[in-house]
Amino acid sequence: MSEWSAVQNPMVQYAEQIGWDCVKPDEANHLRGGITEAFFLDILTERLQALNPFLTAELTAEVARKLRLLPATIEGNRDALKWLRGEMSVYVPEQKQERNVRLIDFENPDANKFRVTYEWKHKNPAHTNRADVVFLINGLPVAIAELKAAEKPNGAAEGVEQIRRYHRETPEMMAVPQVFEVSEMLSFYYGATWNTSRKNLLNWKDDAPDATAYEAKVKGFFDRRRFLTVLKEYVLFLSKDDILSKVILRQHQTRAVEKVVERVADANKRRALVWHTQGSGKTLTMITIASKLLRTAIHGEKPTVVMLIDRNELESQLFSNITAAGFTGAKVAASKKDLQDTLRSDYRGLVVSMIHKFDDIPANINTRQSIVILVDEAHRTTGGDLGNYLMAALPNATYIGFTGTPIDATAKGKGTFKTFGINDERGYLDKYSIRESIEDGTTVQLHYALAPSDLRVDKATLEKEFLGLTEAEGMTDLEELNAILERAVILNEMMKAPTRVEKVAAFVANHFRETVEPMGFKAFLVAVDREACAFYKEALDRYLPPEMSRVVISAAHNDSDLLKRHYLDETTEKEVRRDFIQPDKRPQILIVTEKLLTGFDAPILYCLYLDKPMRDHVLLQTIARVNRPYEDSAGKVKPCGFVLDFVGIFERLEKALAFDSDEVASVIQNIDVLKNLFLTMLAEQAPEYLPLAQGWTDKEKERAIAYFEDKDKREKFYKF
Repeated sequence: MSEWSAVQNPMVQYAEQIGWDCVKPDEANHLRGGITEAFFLDILTERLQALNPFLTAELTAEVARKLRLLPATIEGNRDALKWLRGEMSVYVPEQKQERNVRLIDFENPDANKFRVTYEWKHKNPAHTNRADVVFLINGLPVAIAELKAAEKPNGAAEGVEQIRRYHRETPEMMAVPQVFEVSEMLSFYYGATWNTSRKNLLNWKDDAPDATAYEAKVKGFFDRRRFLTVLKEYVLFLSKDDILSKVILRQHQTRAVEKVVERVADANKRRALVWHTQGSGKTLTMITIASKLLRTAIHGEKPTVVMLIDRNELESQLFSNITAAGFTGAKVAASKKDLQDTLRSDYRGLVVSMIHKFDDIPANINTRQSIVILVDEAHRTTGGDLGNYLMAALPNATYIGFTGTPIDATAKGKGTFKTFGINDERGYLDKYSIRESIEDGTTVQLHYALAPSDLRVDKATLEKEFLGLTEAEGMTDLEELNAILERAVILNEMMKAPTRVEKVAAFVANHFRETVEPMGFKAFLVAVDREACAFYKEALDRYLPPEMSRVVISAAHNDSDLLKRHYLDETTEKEVRRDFIQPDKRPQILIVTEKLLTGFDAPILYCLYLDKPMRDHVLLQTIARVNRPYEDSAGKVKPCGFVLDFVGIFERLEKALAFDSDEVASVIQNIDVLKNLFLTMLAEQAPEYLPLAQGWTDKEKERAIAYFEDKDKREKFYKF
């Protein structure tokens, strides 16, 4: 079947069936005024005047002129979205004031004109390109689809490359559209324009019955009301270190946003838990929820939204993310008194605070119902007295907990589930598991290997001073972990013995040079404490150029001269972090023990050399540093995250990660076991299929087709 008959024409037809009127290419070119123009001017003019009665013909023409002059850059695309959302204004002389201009009626879909067309050519002085299908609202293109024939082996990849080419060669064509889609019928991918990297290419899932998979996906993705919501709420521009980027929220994120907003509106339910695995975009989900709630009347009044975290570093990171997303007016509680004054004054808006600032806060400081508390890392943040102070101070607030780690096997029915999950039968409002995340490409699979036995810690000492301790079970916080390790005197001495440090450093240097560096990725060396970080830096410098590694630790009173030599001021630390995430800059190895093990997002980080005893939540959060997808400009893709264990923690996987067994199996896999499994499958199962792959003439194709006519054989092969 051809691309047109199997994929392109069905997309247009399915779109028509859900309310997008089809415009033939010749008519579309006429409405545009030629293939050098970007939108349907007459339709835009008519809708502008219908949605904005104050616009004169001159002002309407001025709006169209400003849209036509948008730069063909990501900055121009950001301004286009502001226009689409009604956030841009014109000066109205008769009224002597600026008035916001509505280009779309988001509340009433039928007040807009939805159009779909195909074979959309765009020409500039240097290039001409042609998009397969374009979707327009009120005359403005909002989505571009690139489609391939179903039997094309790399159809989706070719489609993405064409979208990239449009950005390079005819960027004017991409100035206004906000999303793109790529399909070869079997799969349906989508992403944000001006961000076409592999890790931001999303797989659209739709479980609608009574339709083909392709039909359900097209109709689900382009449902008019849903698509308007995406434009209004779920496309975000982020600005960090003066670099502008763009993202579109994934389905699990939008699902959680909508569920939380619905829960907050329910006067009879005041708790919920959002359980989304590490690395799946929890922070952006929270920011979007906050933004949406602050534009909504809650129980009839303007709300207060408090975003709650549990440590200084995360507070500054959260605030920078909020700022990057263009969120204005957020207030950071500077102290306990400042927080109390803010809540007592009945402030309406967004407040960012650390949990410890609720210590000793008076009960009933604000009894309003229109207060929402978004609690990050809920599995630890609200434990103990601080959680009691919080809930007593704001007794009628709605509490939404967010966690990225599975709940340990001993905690079902208590802890996080009990605190936040009381209104939901399963103990949570929404869940996005590790397995789903890997399947979707939101995160990559984690693999581990054990370092040679002569480098690992003595098993008996590790068991006695760490793994066997009751107080180490269900560990949720690095401070708890450090306190336990400080008491593990013999274990500490073993780990920091000069001969061992030297051997481990030599092994790390060799492994990095032979394995990680040729792949183009970077690494963490996680040491047992700050002193060990300094020891490892000195040892590594004997095997690698000094500029290849840096120590990132916190300062403390009475530190030795050795530790002080590795202090970084705030500016230098920012530079180190920024350079680390760049492929062509050093350092390539960061030596850490606590800092950067939570909240630091570095997709280029592939390998984690683990030389610090950990378990449960702390271990999972740490190894999740290497689970972010990564692809460079040349198309090189990070295959997985890798942990090399110098402690021996993963010899006791069921004890190190005391979660449900199905969760643990999803978290991390032993690479040596996988290699052996692969060899076994090659030897025992592959021979059945190898003859079918010898040559590919018509006769050989027929033989393969005949072999797989049996459904059981097909399913067996899919499983293999």
